Amino acid sequence: MSRTPADSTRRTEGLEGRPRAVLLGVQLPEVSDAELASSLDELARLATTLGLEPIARVTQRRDRLSAAAVVGEGKLKELARWTGGRGAVPTPGPPGTHGGKKRLEREDGDDERAEDADDGLPQDERATVVLVDHELSPRQARNLERAVGAEVVDRSSLILRIFQRHARTREAKLQIEIARLSYDAPRLRESPGGRDRQRGGIGGKGAGESALELDRRRIRDRIAELRKELAGISAEDAVRRARRRERGDTVALVGYTNAGKSSWFRRLTASDGYVADELFATLDTTVRRLQPEPKPPVLVSDTVGFIKKLPHDLVASFRSTLEEAREASLLLQVVDASDAAWREQLDVTREVLEEIGLALRPLVGEGAPEGLRRDEGERPCLLVLNKADLLDDATRAAVREERPEAVLLSARDDADLGALRERIAGFFEADLEEAELFVPWARHALVARLHEEARVLEEVHGEDGTTVRVRATRPVLGRVRGELDAG
Repeated sequence: MSRTPADSTRRTEGLEGRPRAVLLGVQLPEVSDAELASSLDELARLATTLGLEPIARVTQRRDRLSAAAVVGEGKLKELARWTGGRGAVPTPGPPGTHGGKKRLEREDGDDERAEDADDGLPQDERATVVLVDHELSPRQARNLERAVGAEVVDRSSLILRIFQRHARTREAKLQIEIARLSYDAPRLRESPGGRDRQRGGIGGKGAGESALELDRRRIRDRIAELRKELAGISAEDAVRRARRRERGDTVALVGYTNAGKSSWFRRLTASDGYVADELFATLDTTVRRLQPEPKPPVLVSDTVGFIKKLPHDLVASFRSTLEEAREASLLLQVVDASDAAWREQLDVTREVLEEIGLALRPLVGEGAPEGLRRDEGERPCLLVLNKADLLDDATRAAVREERPEAVLLSARDDADLGALRERIAGFFEADLEEAELFVPWARHALVARLHEEARVLEEVHGEDGTTVRVRATRPVLGRVRGELDAG
């Protein structure tokens, strides 16, 4: 058993105090070697984000996950050498015995029974966690834990734990607790002493509920309570989004986690938003004005990042947060062009947005085609291939040829910042309409609003009021005209 160079490097980077983890992946028939490696690389980054130190990877090719313990007998023994486990799932033996060992599914070339695994590593160097790059059934997780003698965490649970750690606002915490409870409910197990039923019915008649049934009912009640509280917060957010939608000048940054969305958000808005080289650094939607501020002003929102195999309950819980993308006039899809899996990440982003009923339509050219921005089922999207500074000339040329509609930029480059800002401003400029409005003195507050929400080209004061020539969005002009007509 040997460590890879990457493992040795991590040990020299001062991670000795972190809990050690072994990564476990099964290569199914439709998964290529490159896809498997990319997925495990991402799992390792998730582990590091949670504060674990990946020390090894164990993989196996299979037609499907083993229903018993994910992998076959030989791989269980290999895992057990890293964790100090037995390498087999113990099963109860006949009464009066000390139990036995279960013969698990055989792999190609495996014809030995699972015996006690060789400890392999000294006690203080063993892994205490096994991270599985799949979602496990309760039975699979339980059997795997018994075989390896370590905590088993599947991909969904790992993502939920990271979200729970990074949540800051009340809304994000509610969303994550709902997802966590939805994940945990089917995984509850009856405790050995939990088969007794609570007394049921008036006067104690009836079988009542088992402890397991009671726990599940409590979880359902808690989820209902959390959803009610979340609905109140979401209603307030919906009002704010509706006000922004009336102005029609919002941009949402969307994309894979750690693609650089928050870096672009901070630079485009000249703000001090949190930026870190870790997965899911941003969970809470933040909205700021584009800087330097154009007229009319443009709002930019930073949204939660996506990841493949994102737990469905988590997508459902964050639906209100993702509404920022639904309400935006323009989407900036940020992709890490230096990541070998960037094409797959593009697909993941599209699939998650489709789950909330939103399709992406590539923005070609500088302007905003009439009517496109108002299509409820589609949003114009500018593809931003980020981290261009990490690419060599040949790769840059190949990427540009493959995605000619995209812009290849780096958030660290001031010239690229200026180019992207002008592209955003140009999109909204193309949708502005010029109009001349007469505002009587009694309604002069509308002039101040036009200075805030539109670009005032000319202002002429007369005896009865002010004539204002402006360039503004159609919603703004419609609202002001309506108020003037109302008198």
